[in-house]
This record gives sequence, C-alpha cells and structure tokens, in this order.
Amino acid sequence: MFENRIRTWEIAQMGITRHMPSSGTGQAPIEYALASLSFCRSSLCLSSSTSCTAAAAMSSPFAFSKLLSVITPPPVVLTADYDGLEYRWRMLTFRPALFQQEALYLAAILLYLAWFYFGKSANLSRANSWVDAHSSLYAEQFSKPAQAGGLTKDGHSDFFLFSTGRRAVASLHTTLTLRPRHDLLQYVYQFVRGIIELNLHYEDVLELDLTFQDTANVPDCVWAVVAKSEMKNIRDSRWDLSFTRTSESPSLPPSLSIMSEYADVTENLLKQHGPLSLAQVFSEDHSPYFRSLSLTDQPRTRPLAPLPASQRHKHLILSLAVPPTSDASATLPLVTAFFQLADVIAGTGGWGIGKGPGQKGVGLAQSLRPETKTKLRTTREKVEKEIKEEAVREQREEAEIEKAAKKKKAEEERLSKLSAAEQKKALEREKKRAMRKTQGKMKGVGR
Repeated sequence: MFENRIRTWEIAQMGITRHMPSSGTGQAPIEYALASLSFCRSSLCLSSSTSCTAAAAMSSPFAFSKLLSVITPPPVVLTADYDGLEYRWRMLTFRPALFQQEALYLAAILLYLAWFYFGKSANLSRANSWVDAHSSLYAEQFSKPAQAGGLTKDGHSDFFLFSTGRRAVASLHTTLTLRPRHDLLQYVYQFVRGIIELNLHYEDVLELDLTFQDTANVPDCVWAVVAKSEMKNIRDSRWDLSFTRTSESPSLPPSLSIMSEYADVTENLLKQHGPLSLAQVFSEDHSPYFRSLSLTDQPRTRPLAPLPASQRHKHLILSLAVPPTSDASATLPLVTAFFQLADVIAGTGGWGIGKGPGQKGVGLAQSLRPETKTKLRTTREKVEKEIKEEAVREQREEAEIEKAAKKKKAEEERLSKLSAAEQKKALEREKKRAMRKTQGKMKGVGR
C-alpha cells in the first residue's frame, strides 16, 4: 500500500508540473507549485501517519526551493527590443548597457588604484632624488652616512636615514615626512581642511636632527632662526623654544626671526667663522625651503618629571621643505652650513668661534660671557624646580584620590553589613554633616 501512495505522489508531481501556468518570462511560478503539492501531501497523509511522514520528508526539497526564492534577486528580463551593444558566446549573453552602475564602481576602484600607484611612486621619487643630491655631502661628513640598505621607508610617505661616525656627533637622523599622495581620501581631506583653516598648510617636510656627544663642549642653551611663516606652528609644537624671546636681526632677511635666550648667544653664532657665515647663507634665496634652524638642550615636549643626566642630550635641528625632484639640490647650501655650524658650536673641524681654517676652535661654550653662563644655569635650575614641584603635587593629588576611594569603599562595605534602619540613620548623619560643611563654606565666603 505504501508503494502505491508513493506512486500516486510522483504522479501528482508530474501532473502539477505539466499543468503549471507559464509566466511571461518562461518560468513557472513557485507559489503555484508549492500550493498544489501541499494539497496533494495533505490528501495523501489522511490515509496513514506513516505515509504522511514519508511524504513530509519528500517535500523538504520544495521547502528549500522556497527559501532560495526569498534570497534570490529577481531575474533580469531580456526584452527582444534591446538594440544596444551585445556580446554572445554559446549560451552566454553580455549586454553592457545593463551594467552601468557596476561600471561606475569599477571605474572608481581603478581610479583609486591608479592614484595609489602614481602617488606612491611620486613620493619615493622625491625622497630618492633628495638623498641622491646630498649623498656625496653625507659621505664627506660621516664615516657611515646611511644605515644598511640605504633609505628606509615607513609606509609610503615617511622615509629615514641614520648617519654616524663624525667628531663630536653621536648620530644624525634625517627624516622626510611627505604628503600622503598615495591616499586619495586623506589627500582630499588635507586639501579641504587647508582651505577652511587659513593658518594650516600641508607640505613635504625634511628634518635633520643632529645629536651631539655627551662629551662635546656644547653649552646649555636654546637658540633658533625661524621663518616667520612657521612661527605659530613651531611655538605650538616645541616646548623648548618657550625658553627664548623673539627678536629681529639686521644681518638677516626680514622674513626670518631670532629666538634666543640671551643676545650673547646670537652675537657669537652670527659672526663669521672661517668659511661659515650664517648671515650670508640666509641672505641667499632659500626662503621657499627654509623653515627653522635650532640649537637646544631641552626636550621638545615638557617632561612630567626632571630628566636624569642620561636622558639629556643637546641637538642641532634643521627643518626644511622638501624641494621638487627637478630642484633637489636647492637645499645643498643650507645642509652644508648646517654641518659647518655643528663644528663651530663644538669647536671641532679645525676652526670654530673666532678662528680660521687650520686653527683650533674654542667652541660656543667657551665664547660665552661668564654672566651669560650663570643666567643660563639659573634658568634651568628654576625650570627643573618647577617641574619637580609639579610632579610632587600631582603624586600627592593621586595619593589623596586613591585614599578617598579606599575610604569610600570601606564605608560602603560597612554600611552593607548594617540593617536597613541603621543604614538609613547613617545616611541621614552623612547628609547632615555635608550640609554643615556647605554652610561653613558659605559663611566663610560671606566674610
């Protein structure tokens, strides 16, 4: 009997398929088939529960078909009156006009990839061109002008060189921070923000950070020559320059300002020292690329506590705008003067403060007046004392906060062990105590 019911079920399926109404697209409506099969299944299940179970098991493929009909997008109707471009290959037909939106997505992706490739190449070319134009100078100044592997890149916009092997110099870090030409979204963001904020401008920045050896005879002072267009940015980003006062110098172009603690330091550094004359170097047309030149014994950011002697280093820092690839050697005179100034300050290189070639230089530290050295030392002692007092005060405040938190936690644990009535009385006493404190403060203010 069971085999007969199964046969009847198969005949019903064939009959439904044969008499299923056709749609305009040539596909049978799934809803009609499912409804008819559900009716047949119900009829067959009236005879026996065993037959009903078998029929239910056989209807699972149609339930799966219904699920597919829900998650499957509607079919594309290929009308016969299509007169656009069409490609046919065996059973496949491709009509480009039906994929206009997808074409826009693909074009956007290709544009982003092309921008990434050309932007990455432009940054790498600009960095390599500058290094190549200055490689011979670096080779003259350092026994190890670059690390193993040469120019190192971090991402596609930051490049580094590490140089060592020079008298009175521990190391030189050369950093090129270029604009993110490889990132279209970030590049557009910088462009729009630069239009909105007039004081903000993005450019390719080159920095040479020379660290003197601890044994070098370099004075404790802060001094800088800064382009006026960079004055606001450098004041916001360099805490060490807060030691200085801004002034003008008749020996420098009007576009530059001096930031110095005392005039004695400026007078000694702007003198003629052998082949070096900073006044002459800055008078030449380097204004498009020069940003700042600074000598400092302080960190760039204010320390939270006095620094130990092992972490105190003296730096000579040159900041430039990176020239274009076609004019990469334009900053060569500035970099040459930068290395000569390091010799002047440390008193090395065969010449120094007030000395010519072939004569031993005395260095900047020995050229300063005794009263200038005393003032410089007093200023640092005062700042170190303020930093130390601030650190102690912050530690005391943190200890008080921690103590109050422990006291509050202990009080909460004590109250949790009391009965409801006792907790209520304790809260009322605490409220009255707080009110008395508030009233006492108000009376003190009134007096």
